[in-house]
Amino acid sequence: MFVTQKNQYALKAIVELAKRAGSGPVKISEIAQAQSIPLRFLEVILGQLKGSGFVASKRGYCGGYFLICRPEKISVGHVLRFMQGDPARHSCAACVSRGACPMEYDCAFATLFNRASEAVFKIFDETTIQDLVDGDTKGSS
Repeated sequence: MFVTQKNQYALKAIVELAKRAGSGPVKISEIAQAQSIPLRFLEVILGQLKGSGFVASKRGYCGGYFLICRPEKISVGHVLRFMQGDPARHSCAACVSRGACPMEYDCAFATLFNRASEAVFKIFDETTIQDLVDGDTKGSS
């Protein structure tokens, strides 16, 4: 409901880069194999993530991808917001239509689903990439 397959792949790629932090650039094929991500999807995702300020790349024979932020400074929420945009800015979490809501402001579910979305993103924001690397999904607070 909250995390698409593409966003899961983005998180997995960043976690893999965090696991290998300090060991130089990581080849895209190594990330794909280690995290079971289809190579063609990963190429697109890493291309997007280069614009995030979390990931950079180095070209050439010894090239690859690497984190430019420390993993404890990157939250899951940061990554998801970058990949999909801030859900609070797009539309009501209860609305399945991709444009203007046909219910306008008379939706019985809007408050419920928006509160649920805020609660989930609170957990995402409290969980860092380092927490995921360490296996601690309770977050750092």
